[in-house]
Amino acid sequence: MSLDSLKAAVPEYARDLRRNLDAVLDRGGLSEQRLWGTVLVCAIAARSPYVLRELAPEARARLSSEAYTTARSAAAVMAVNNVFHRTRHLLSDPTYGELRTGLRMTATGHPGVTKADFEFWSFAVSAINGCGLCLDAHEGALRRLEEDRGTIQEGIKIAAVIQALATTLDAEAVLDGLGES
Repeated sequence: MSLDSLKAAVPEYARDLRRNLDAVLDRGGLSEQRLWGTVLVCAIAARSPYVLRELAPEARARLSSEAYTTARSAAAVMAVNNVFHRTRHLLSDPTYGELRTGLRMTATGHPGVTKADFEFWSFAVSAINGCGLCLDAHEGALRRLEEDRGTIQEGIKIAAVIQALATTLDAEAVLDGLGES
């Protein structure tokens, strides 16, 4: 099973990651679709082939075909948005923020899942990618959809745990290759 092998790969010095993974997968009040869509988008955003290989089959088994595809679409569109908007925000010249974006984002208009789930997934990816502008925009959209802060925070927790797993396991793979296991 993918989750078991992922947990087994976590080194003892990082055992809290196993516990934290169990904690975030315990739903935290999230629907199955929201939870596993968030896990998938975060695994994609974390850019770890190993973590994605282990978690994608779990997500596919728990999501409808449409939700699985839509989550992948959310990760793709946020990869563009997070870089674009973070960069415009970081530039000291505010004029860039006034220029037309000129990039296609059709997935955001007709996502194929509830607006709240798509916003939640976009929020979680933005947490991993560190785009403050996108975080604020998606958190605001979620609040307007009457999502509470505790629920929104679950997205941050999932993002943090998946990113930490990716960082730790990818580092271990490199260190193992250097004979430092």
